[in-house]
Amino acid sequence: MPLAAALLTATVALHIALIAFGNITDYGTNQQFVRHVLAMDTTFRDPDLMWRAITSHTLQDAAYLAIIAWESLAALVLIAATALWAVGLRRHGALARARLFSTFGLLMVLLLFGAGFLAIGGEWFSMWQSKSWNGLEAATRNLTLAGIALLVVHLGAPNAPRAEASGTEQPAPDAVTTAP
Repeated sequence: MPLAAALLTATVALHIALIAFGNITDYGTNQQFVRHVLAMDTTFRDPDLMWRAITSHTLQDAAYLAIIAWESLAALVLIAATALWAVGLRRHGALARARLFSTFGLLMVLLLFGAGFLAIGGEWFSMWQSKSWNGLEAATRNLTLAGIALLVVHLGAPNAPRAEASGTEQPAPDAVTTAP
């Protein structure tokens, strides 16, 4: 299971790094996406919802820069986690730090795409109503990939409870035990 966790962590690290790189090198494309979502100018324009719109380009660009910074930081944390998995796999067992870094990085991705894009963008700013500026499908893909990776990172972890035939919980097989 540690090899699968390492490979999934590396996959999400690569994916989020490429997203951040794309947003930095092709800044204008997704800047327009963020501006339209926050302005709510391609939604149904329901007067009961339009008070939520943010039309200030300064605030829209600040939000976009925050997204890029968050993506970049998540990528760096996950790259570090991938390196820690590589070292831990060679040393047969030193995986606690790799798991910790993976958890932090993957939670950052989950927060960005779950809370940021699905909840805030999709619901608060009614992105689901837009035919042209709707990022819910892409956000769901990113959320799913990071969520699966997080589950695999913690499957078989030393502190993960396992039900045995006797009904008692036993430590996972890769748990490190020390002699008295």
